[in-house]
Order: sequence, then C-alpha cells, then structure tokens
Amino acid sequence: MEINRQIKLFEKQAGKYAKRARKQTVDHKWRRKLLHSVEGNILEISVGAGTNFQYYSEDAEITAVDFSPTMIEQAKGVAAEQNLKVDFMVENVEELDLPACSFDTVVSTLSMCSYPHPEKVLEKLGTLCKENGQILLLEHGVSTNRLVSSLQHMMDPLVKKRIGCHVNRDMLKLLDESTLEIKRVESSLLNSIHLVWARPLHS
Repeated sequence: MEINRQIKLFEKQAGKYAKRARKQTVDHKWRRKLLHSVEGNILEISVGAGTNFQYYSEDAEITAVDFSPTMIEQAKGVAAEQNLKVDFMVENVEELDLPACSFDTVVSTLSMCSYPHPEKVLEKLGTLCKENGQILLLEHGVSTNRLVSSLQHMMDPLVKKRIGCHVNRDMLKLLDESTLEIKRVESSLLNSIHLVWARPLHS
C-alpha cells in the first residue's frame, strides 16, 4: 500500500528533519513571511519534526498532525525546546477526522508534494478551517521554465522513490481547481515555490 511505503520513507528521514527544525533553513525567509500572519487556534498538517515551531508564539494553540510516529517524537522535542504547548496526532492527513470549522489558521508547508491525493487534502483544509479563518501554504511544484520543468519531470520518479516527494506537480493548477478561495500568491525560483494565502469557501 502506497501510504505505508510513504510512512517508512519519512520515518528514515526524521533525524535529518529534526536537525533542520533547530535552525533557520534555506527557506527561512518564506516561512517567516507566511507564518507572520498566524493567529488563533492553529492546525498544522504534516508537521514533520516541527520546523515551523520557531515561528509560533509561546502562547499559540497548536494541533500538529503527521503520519510518521518518529517525526512526531522529534517534533515533541522541538516543541519542548520552544516552550510550545502542542496537541500531537499521528494520523494520515487524507483520513483526518476532526470537527469541521475548528481552526482559525491551517498551515501546510512543503507537504502537498507527498500526498497521493493532494486535491482531497486541500478540500479537507477548507473544511477544517473556520469560515473567517485563513489557510497558509508554502508549497513547491513544477517550474514555468521549460528547461527546469523538463528536469523536474525527468527526476520525479527517482525523487518519489527515494524521499517520497513529487517535484513536478502543478501546484497553481491544483490550487485553481481546489475548493479554496485564493486571496494571494507569491511565487519564487522560476515559479517553482509558492506562498499562498487562502480561505475556505463554506456554503
């Protein structure tokens, strides 16, 4: 089953993720800019080892979800170092069962690349976010540069096999076709990195 293979891949990488979570990574400027607007009750999906914890205030209310138990254990250590109180859940985000309209802010950073069904995840984020809440995304995908995109398509099978990540997903198309209302998008690195500010479209 694909999800079990994904979990095993990320379990092996948990130590590397934990080292990154304790310092400012190369994507620091993007995370800081995006998460500056975090407020209220926060849900972070695919939290990994807690790289985003350094951008949250100590009084933040955080629910953190990841399907890797080892990642969650690493994130607990990072949360303790940052004096954060976090409710951790070991769950597959695609099957996450939480009350609708529960969170003021929903966060996903560099995780849409790994889901078997990213469109379902985006829909779920909209369901879990309050009507007047916000959804903050930092995601990577296929570049608009033809040379770069051709390399991404060529490398995708190997990257997926080695680290469980797709490098050639069309994130802007996924967002455009999603059930979210996209308020603002800022793209970098030949349109391969996207900062996204969105909100749910509740009926």
